[in-house]
Formats: sequence, C-alpha cells, structure tokens
Amino acid sequence: MSEQAPRGATVEATALGRRFGDRPALAGIDLRIEAGESFGLLGANGAGKTTFIRLLTGYLVPSSGSVTVDGFEPIADARAVHERIGFVAETSRLYPELRVRGFLRFAGGVRGLSGAPLRDAVDRALARFALEDVALRPIGNLSKGYQQRVNLAQAFLHDPALLIVDEPTAGLDPLQQADVRRELHGAAGERTLLLCTHDLGEARELTRRVAVLSRGRLVACGPTAEILGAGDLLALFRGPEAAA
Repeated sequence: MSEQAPRGATVEATALGRRFGDRPALAGIDLRIEAGESFGLLGANGAGKTTFIRLLTGYLVPSSGSVTVDGFEPIADARAVHERIGFVAETSRLYPELRVRGFLRFAGGVRGLSGAPLRDAVDRALARFALEDVALRPIGNLSKGYQQRVNLAQAFLHDPALLIVDEPTAGLDPLQQADVRRELHGAAGERTLLLCTHDLGEARELTRRVAVLSRGRLVACGPTAEILGAGDLLALFRGPEAAA
C-alpha cells in the first residue's frame, strides 16, 4: 500500500536576490519548503522577510535567481501560483465599508469562485472562524481581533495549498492571539504553512522548521527546536557582520 502524498505546495528559492538601488534586500537565498510543512521565516525588522513574501506572491520581480511554487514562477505563471496561495498580510487589506459576508463573497469571486461553490466556501469560512454572528456587520465596526478573523477567513476561501501569514498576531490581545494560533494549528497537515514573524514564541508553537534572515542573508536553517534552542539568538538575528 503506497503512502499518501503530503498535502500542500512546495516552495523553492534558488540564489534569490532583490536589490533596491544599491541596497540588497535579499542576497542569494537558497531555500526549500516541502509540501505540508509548517515553516517559519524569522528575522528582525528589515531582515528581508517581507521582501521574500513579495517575491513569492509576485508583487516584486527578483533582481537575480528565482522562486517557485510547485515549479511555477510567480510572474510568468501568475495564475497557477495565485490559485495555490492564501495570503494573510500583517496589515489587513480589508474594505471597512463592506459587510463581512459581502467582503468574503467579493474575495471568493476574485479567486474564481461563483454560484454554489462560492456560497458554500463563504459559509464554511464564516463557521470556521466564528463569524456568523457578525456576518452582516460592516468590517470597520469590528474589533481588531474580529478583523483579523476576517483576514484569515478570506485566505482560506479557495482551500489554498500554501498559506502565507505575516505577523498574524501583531497588535492582538492574548485571547485574540490564542484564537488565531489555534486556527493556524488546525491548518497543520492540511496545507503548507509559511509563517513570517519576529515572535519566537509563536515560531516555537506553530512551526517544525525555521530559517533566519539577517540583513537580507540566510544565516540559519533547520528544526525549530534546534535553531531556537542554541546559542545567542540576538547575535543570530544581528548576523555575522555585527559579531565581527
């Protein structure tokens, strides 16, 4: 009896670089994230995490090297990549004047859903993220915690193979953080999870393997417990140049 293939998408970066003028935001990143893996991308502010996400989602074009999702390039094969990705940005990209259900219908339509499949996807998202009671309320009238639930719900609508979450609990209170982390735990095994964060506790709780960026360079990669349990983490985040 053959083993079932892991669910999720594979991400591979090869010599991936991006410059802004003379400043390298990413410098020659080689990284592979396996299908179904819960993976953390760590680093201080300005380390290159957001640049990596923007390259992976096609918002930026590499200056050198490449990044792929299941072998598809975000620019050349944009449709194939976007079908596979659900993205939860650090700053919620929501429309405050829209009601929750209406926004989710809009977000599902953008991803190609319509008719009964769209209605079913919206209903599932509302139930999964406990949004039924606020489904007809304008998003702008919701608390930050509920807005983040809406942000998560839109990313799950099309059952993406790769879920990218950028600082998902920033600014939330402890109860709201616990709610969000519980949902991300639930995604384990269903899809590939890429968590971008500088919260080490969150990385320990949600990931099996991590990579650490510092000043645009990959300075460590390996099992979460090993990387976050060894040595001076602050020195790791500062990078080798700071220690020299």
